[in-house]
Amino acid sequence: MRYHAGKNSPPGPADWRTLKKLGPYLWEHRWRFIFAVMFLIGAKIATIGVPVLLKYIVDSLDTSKNAILVLPAALIIGYGLLRLATTLFTDLRDMIFAKVTQGMIRKVSIEAFRHLHNLSLRFHLERQTGGVTRDVERGSQGISVVINYLLFRIAPTLIEILMVGAILLVQFDWIFALITVAVLVFYIFTTVAITEWRTKYRRIMNELDSVATTRAVDSLINYETVKYFGNEKFETERYNTSMEHWQEAAVKSQNSLSLLNIAQAFIIATGVTMILWRASSGVVSGQLTLGDLVMINAFLIQIFMPLNFLGVMYREIKQSITDIERMFKLLTQNIEVRDKPDAAVMTVRGGEVKFEHVSFAYDPERPILHEVSFDIPAGRNVAVVGASGSGKSTLVRLLFRFYDVTGGRISIDGQDIRDVTQESLRAAIGIVPQDTVLFNDTLYYNIAYGKPGASREEVVEAARAAHILHFIESLPRQWETIVGERGLKLSGGEKQRVAIARTLLKDPAILLLDEATSALDSKTEKIIQAELREVMKQRTSLTIAHRLSTIIDADEILVMEAGRIIERGRHEVLLAKGGHYAHMWEMQQQQAIKEQAEAA
Repeated sequence: MRYHAGKNSPPGPADWRTLKKLGPYLWEHRWRFIFAVMFLIGAKIATIGVPVLLKYIVDSLDTSKNAILVLPAALIIGYGLLRLATTLFTDLRDMIFAKVTQGMIRKVSIEAFRHLHNLSLRFHLERQTGGVTRDVERGSQGISVVINYLLFRIAPTLIEILMVGAILLVQFDWIFALITVAVLVFYIFTTVAITEWRTKYRRIMNELDSVATTRAVDSLINYETVKYFGNEKFETERYNTSMEHWQEAAVKSQNSLSLLNIAQAFIIATGVTMILWRASSGVVSGQLTLGDLVMINAFLIQIFMPLNFLGVMYREIKQSITDIERMFKLLTQNIEVRDKPDAAVMTVRGGEVKFEHVSFAYDPERPILHEVSFDIPAGRNVAVVGASGSGKSTLVRLLFRFYDVTGGRISIDGQDIRDVTQESLRAAIGIVPQDTVLFNDTLYYNIAYGKPGASREEVVEAARAAHILHFIESLPRQWETIVGERGLKLSGGEKQRVAIARTLLKDPAILLLDEATSALDSKTEKIIQAELREVMKQRTSLTIAHRLSTIIDADEILVMEAGRIIERGRHEVLLAKGGHYAHMWEMQQQQAIKEQAEAA
């Protein structure tokens, strides 16, 4: 398995474009930003003042110049106050700016979360959950890193370097300033060059981390499948392969970091030695005082200490910009299904549904539906049957407008569903899917999810109508029982009844049943079917069915094959025709007789 680190380059237009995208979020907190910068400058002035006061304290204690030694109390107190001011201004800056950074992270994260929910089903069928969540997580953390490093580490260091350079140039000879600038330039050049070289290892580490996380999440989500096939060892080996590649990149990253640290230490040591040699020579010759030597030494420590982390900061900023860009890239993902600018709120009167010459294809080269037309009169039930891949479930996805039709139209009470808001459309439709997926939360939460804000009495009544109340009350923790990841702790029938209960709680005008009782035993299925019939009497309903025995009372049955309706009519009429439906019915009846015989 090979990984490409991509092109390494210094900050370019793409990086600045990414940083500019953070501008509007920062501008919302401009006053806090201005005050934070003021405190930052105050802290740096105090920091520069400390070595200056230290110089005067040392000079005042020099017995070779002062016949009478007097304790410089005012200078010492001033020194302490400057030390305090440095910490005070820095902490005030952090207090003022904390809300800015966290607010930016929250807002961008919410926008990414909202956008992911607005993306089409096509995107979510193709995405890798672990990788997407890591992109959002890293992007959010990247904002904090970029803001803190750029504004509160690099910018203050640059300000301090300029101040120190100016003092050295004005108060001492130009050689001090020249050596300082030369060391800084060489230091920064070396740091950037080595960091650019080693950034590829960091990038590979992150890519491999995403791969490993995606594989781990995917494996754990499909825990039952892993167990069914006894593939625990296989999954562990796959994860181990990813981690081995990650380990190799991590070792190279650490070794290159050690090389960077050695190079930085050599440059700083050389620069400090040269400046202290010249300062010491100045003291010996009488051109400089001991206080000057102490001040210069303190200045060097103050400006060179932060530079020790320049390589780390540069790398982290570069990586964070990449992470932010990846998160913003999610925000630029095209929303396939959008509301029209003038989309109206759908008004449901009776709930009549019409499919008029509907054609659709997930892939242009592989059409799924061909000129499908049928009506579901208000309050009636239409059932759709057919083999797998005939297009039954696609009808449900199109009615929910997870995709837009490629031909024809779908309307509810005469309103084209493309002309109304998706929110109002989906509020009018309830579904009991074949594969019920539950949140890893309580039973109460999962049922109440059908109608956020519903009263407890409404939730209990929905559970009673779905014939799951007795089961819930028999559990040790009752309503507070955690159902597990994707409802893993519940049986198929229990999950299905939870799905029925939350749909009943939603109380939709249009009801979609996609193999709604497929996971239930025969006895429970009859009970649920009787309950669903009562519910369906007052609603327009579309039933996707495999067991034909569950739809014999449907007002109309559509038989689909290869994306077309090949037969339609009531149960008795279709049996009398002796066509495709009649053949399906006969096959299922024979299977039922066989199962009863085996059970007996």
